[in-house]
Amino acid sequence: MSRPPSTTGPRGRRRLLMLLVAVLLAGGVVLVDDLASGTDGPFATLTTGAGTTASPGTALAGVDQLEVKGRAPKTGYDRDEFGPAWADVDRNGCDTRNDILARDLTEVTYQDGTEECVVLTGTLAEPFTGTVIEFQRGQTTSTAVQIDHVVALSDAWQKGAQQLDTETRREFANDPLNLLAVDGPANGAKGDGDAATWLPPHTPYRCEYVARQVAVKVRYELWVTEAERDAMVRVLSTCPDEPLPTEG
Repeated sequence: MSRPPSTTGPRGRRRLLMLLVAVLLAGGVVLVDDLASGTDGPFATLTTGAGTTASPGTALAGVDQLEVKGRAPKTGYDRDEFGPAWADVDRNGCDTRNDILARDLTEVTYQDGTEECVVLTGTLAEPFTGTVIEFQRGQTTSTAVQIDHVVALSDAWQKGAQQLDTETRREFANDPLNLLAVDGPANGAKGDGDAATWLPPHTPYRCEYVARQVAVKVRYELWVTEAERDAMVRVLSTCPDEPLPTEG
């Protein structure tokens, strides 16, 4: 009868050590993959593709869910590709612009006869600049507060939205998660910039802002450029516990 290999001598101990290393390595790969895909595992943190450590459920961990690719050509982009501006997608009788004004402003007043839909005045604690803006509807005053697409439509078009169907693009353009009432001039300065080219000048808001961008791109399976991914990680590494938002 043959005997099993000895584990007591030098060769046996070496063989046992190699076996343990192989098992640990194999198990480690599975566990990291589990965490990266959002499943439960024994580790409390994961390593992102950018080489940082993040806790599941955070915006920093969300960055690792984003595909990294080059920017596609802007060919074919038109605002109409995302449906009518400020459509009433939730069918509450109010267009999206007024919904966001009502959400983000305080001390809101409404136009008579609109069933509390058309916002006339309100106070905005403006996130991009850290200032306070008194909003008043009017031909020369309404533009003081604009509704920003956190992930700009043009940016989305060049990073995957071309492949979305018409209805999904309409939802994207009116998704409260992707919309903020902001300072008009600051919104104009942002243009269609991503995290690599523009960040809010009010630095305390940058973590929350970038977290929203990550959440929107995860939701609609849009990709990021390498420079954009690096910028997201750089910002979120200063606030590693910033949660990945799920609602607007």
